[in-house]
Amino acid sequence: MADNKTVLVISAHAADFVWRCGGAIALHQQKGYDVTIACLSYGERGESAKLWKQEGGVTLDEVKANRRQEAENAAKALDAHDIRFFDAGDYPLELDRDKKFELVDLIREVQPNFMLSHSLYDPYNTDHMYATQVAMECRMIAQAWGHNPGEKVLGAPQLYLFEPHQTEQMGWKPDVFLDITEVWDKKRAAIECMEGQHHLWDFYTNVAENRGNHFRRNSGGQAGGKKAEYAEGFQSIYPRTVEELS
Repeated sequence: MADNKTVLVISAHAADFVWRCGGAIALHQQKGYDVTIACLSYGERGESAKLWKQEGGVTLDEVKANRRQEAENAAKALDAHDIRFFDAGDYPLELDRDKKFELVDLIREVQPNFMLSHSLYDPYNTDHMYATQVAMECRMIAQAWGHNPGEKVLGAPQLYLFEPHQTEQMGWKPDVFLDITEVWDKKRAAIECMEGQHHLWDFYTNVAENRGNHFRRNSGGQAGGKKAEYAEGFQSIYPRTVEELS
């Protein structure tokens, strides 16, 4: 990777990164970070109903190709130039030992300043919480000096959990709100690349507007808070080290 700061997004399916952290991707790319997106699956079986409902039928490979193209188009809309596809299958998503080591290799290659993945719990889509379990496991392995000795080991990047679909069911509690107003047009353009899930376009626009409200309230509210029209929420996993409290 370049000498720039880096970010690694671990997305269970090919569209998850768009809805849940597209603003963070676009904003950090704009700030000079190199963002890498790892799609563990295409979401070909469980997240592509519109494609499967087409008259005349469709093959699994055709669905995968369609989903890959949508994800690549969305990444381009966000100005992210590095998207990797693991093609591990979905519903259920499962990574064997070799696939996990591929992800460890990617983590060590990227050396991310921080990572992004799903909520710890998701009873509606266990692929999501499995992706985060794998992210935490592979982060741990990437820190181990005895794994492929001689390689540069990972430091201690924060893992931010992006917003799930029904927060009240997931036990997800945001402790960070990120203002994405200046890159909202890029996120909306990426959202519109996901033709296979048109029903989510306005839903996640509404989520971003609501989080913008929460950003304004928590940055000072009516006593002089920063104006933010759109935001994304995240929950951090590991302690953050600071020089002073503010």
